[in-house]
Amino acid sequence: MNTVNMSFPGKVTVGMGCASQWIDFCKNKDCKKVLVLSTDPIWDAIKPQLDAAAEAKLKVKTLQYAWPGEPTTEYFNTLHKEAERFGPDAVVGVGGGSVLDIAKLLAALSGRRTAIEDCFGNGKLQPRKAVLVCLPTTAGTGSEVSPNAILLDAKDGEKKGIISPYLLPDATIVDAELTMTLPAKITAETGMDALCHCVEAYMNVNANPVVDTFALRGIVLIYKNLLKAVKDGRNRPAREAMAIASMMGGLCLGPVNTCGVHALSYGLAGKYHLPHGLANALLLPAVMEFNKPKAAARFSEISRALGLETTDDSVCNAEACIDAIGGLSAACGIPQHLAEVGVKEEDIPEMADMAMNVTRLLVNNPREITREDAIAIYRAVY
Repeated sequence: MNTVNMSFPGKVTVGMGCASQWIDFCKNKDCKKVLVLSTDPIWDAIKPQLDAAAEAKLKVKTLQYAWPGEPTTEYFNTLHKEAERFGPDAVVGVGGGSVLDIAKLLAALSGRRTAIEDCFGNGKLQPRKAVLVCLPTTAGTGSEVSPNAILLDAKDGEKKGIISPYLLPDATIVDAELTMTLPAKITAETGMDALCHCVEAYMNVNANPVVDTFALRGIVLIYKNLLKAVKDGRNRPAREAMAIASMMGGLCLGPVNTCGVHALSYGLAGKYHLPHGLANALLLPAVMEFNKPKAAARFSEISRALGLETTDDSVCNAEACIDAIGGLSAACGIPQHLAEVGVKEEDIPEMADMAMNVTRLLVNNPREITREDAIAIYRAVY
């Protein structure tokens, strides 16, 4: 059994209608100035909370996240300057993965002059001064419970990770009510991202029985509920199940993390700025197929958990698992080929070069991925 270290947010609250609890949390922490980072589509939902926070004697400044794609270092620096002028003692992020990643970094660098470019990698952050609260509005990234944040480096156009225990929130509040109006397309893409977190953790070289518990349960919940949430965004049980599954996927990121799918998705994001969940969904079945020689037994276990028809042949069961996951992606309306999303075949070698730089994830893959392998996987999806 591999040794893993599991870290959790200081407090996790899960339930329909619990979002406003961030106010009492900040008040109990004796916070005076609270920075709330969110996006335009969610302002109407949280406006009553902002009013309640003012009544609770909290000085609140709202900061709007309005970046259309992957957040860049330049964009973060713009928001950081504005946040520092306010000088918050608490940061509350309300949004999808990009919003939460930015909020985590704003809290981590609050009151510090550290350049964000000096934080890429593992363990580069100092202890956080500001209180951090995260409320996810999508069921996908699991950022609300992970020690990771991702930015696009404006200098070279590559996605890079910042990993630190100081990015774990003091409080995570998972209220599926905040996901009820999420459009079907984003529901599908973020849901497939959550599925990738769980599947990649389960087939990971660092897989651990404790983390497996979260990963396998997350896979089952997503498989049974994602399509329901895509077809009917007001389906409360499906939304709740997806919110919980997303959190479970996020809990896998710290101790085990992702592997080949996410590494190759960095090439797509760096070159074409595809939405993160879409890039992962496109690649997941192909990377699973590539890993089948090393991970057939694990995929067979997933097949059984999903209730698929299985045999004594783990390879056949693995193929059924891969087909089922690819079928779910297609049923949710996600494109199945790179050509469908505008990727040019001649750019595949360059994307492979970008992917090869993501060594922190490639080393987790159950089967070594060379540059030639990466090119072959991209072409298999093309």
